[in-house]
Amino acid sequence: MARATGIGSMPGTDFVESLKIATEATPDLPFIPELPARGPHAGMIGRTLGLITDLGADLQPDGWRIGVGEGLDQRRARSLLAHDLDVAEEALSEYVGPLKVQVTGPLTLAASVERPRGDKMLADHGARRELAGVLAGGLATHVADLRRRFPAVDLLVQVDEPAIRLVMEGRVPTASGWATHRRVDPPEADDLLRGVVEVIVEGGATPVLHSCGPEVPVELLRGLGFSALSFDLSLARPDDVWAEAFDGGMDLWIGVLPIEGAMSVVNGAEKVREFVHRLGFSPEAVADRLVVSTACGLAAATPSRARQLLIDSRELAARLDPT
Repeated sequence: MARATGIGSMPGTDFVESLKIATEATPDLPFIPELPARGPHAGMIGRTLGLITDLGADLQPDGWRIGVGEGLDQRRARSLLAHDLDVAEEALSEYVGPLKVQVTGPLTLAASVERPRGDKMLADHGARRELAGVLAGGLATHVADLRRRFPAVDLLVQVDEPAIRLVMEGRVPTASGWATHRRVDPPEADDLLRGVVEVIVEGGATPVLHSCGPEVPVELLRGLGFSALSFDLSLARPDDVWAEAFDGGMDLWIGVLPIEGAMSVVNGAEKVREFVHRLGFSPEAVADRLVVSTACGLAAATPSRARQLLIDSRELAARLDPT
C-alpha cells in the first residue's frame, strides 16, 4: 500500500502538538518534526550543526560560521534536539513501525555555513571534505542514539539536499554577490554524499534523499545507495533516468499537494498516476513503493492547514492502492 508522510518542518513552536499531528495524521510513516519558528538553532541548518561535536559553530549576524569555537546557539541546538527526542521517546514508547528523521546533507550544508574568515565552506575543497567528515561522524552518533531510544522502529533518515543542483552547477553566490562558487563535480558530490549514506546504513537505518528543487540529479543519486528519492512532482520531468532509477530499486516519495493554493485529493492522485504511468509502470502494481507528501515543508503553513495537508496526503495515498 502507498503511504503518506511529511517533509519534516512544521509551523509554530509547540513540539508536543506538532509530534501529535505528525503521528496521528500520517500514522503509516510518522516523522520527528522540525520547528524553525523557534529560531535558527531549530531550523534545518542549526539542527544539523547541533549533531556536530568535532567542529565548533557559532551564529553570526550573516549566518552560521564554522571553526570559530562552539557558540551558545550550537549548544542550544544540541540541547533542544535532545529535549525533543526525550519527548518523542516518551510519546512513542509503545510505537512499532517506521519512523523518519531529517538531517541536512553535506552539499547544502557547505553552501549554507561560512568559514572562520568568511564566505561559504563550499569555496574550499578541503573545507567541504572536513565538513562532510564531521557531519558523518555526528550523524553516526545520532543514529546510534535514535536506535537506542526507539529500538522497535524501522528508522529512516531523510537527507535534505535542496541546494544540490545549485552546488553542482556552480550557481551558489559568493559573499560579494558578484560571482558564484565553482561547481562541485559529480565524483566529489558522490564521495561527500556516500559517506553520509554509509554511516546511516551501518547504523541500521534506511537513507532517503530529499530535494525539492528542479532538475534533481537522479543519475548521480541512484548509485549512492539511497532507498528512495523525495521530490516535488511539479518540478520533475519523467524520463528514462527516472524510470531506470525506479526499476533499479529506488522508491519514489512524491511531493504532490502545494502548500499555497488548492489541489483536490482526486486531482493529486491523478497527477501521481500519470507520472508513474509515464515511467512505464502501473501505479496500482507499485503502490507499496510510493510515498506521498506535500510539495515541500510545512513551516510557512498555519497549524490547521499543516494538519489538513497531512491528512489529505494520507487520503491521496489511499487512492493509489489497488481495489
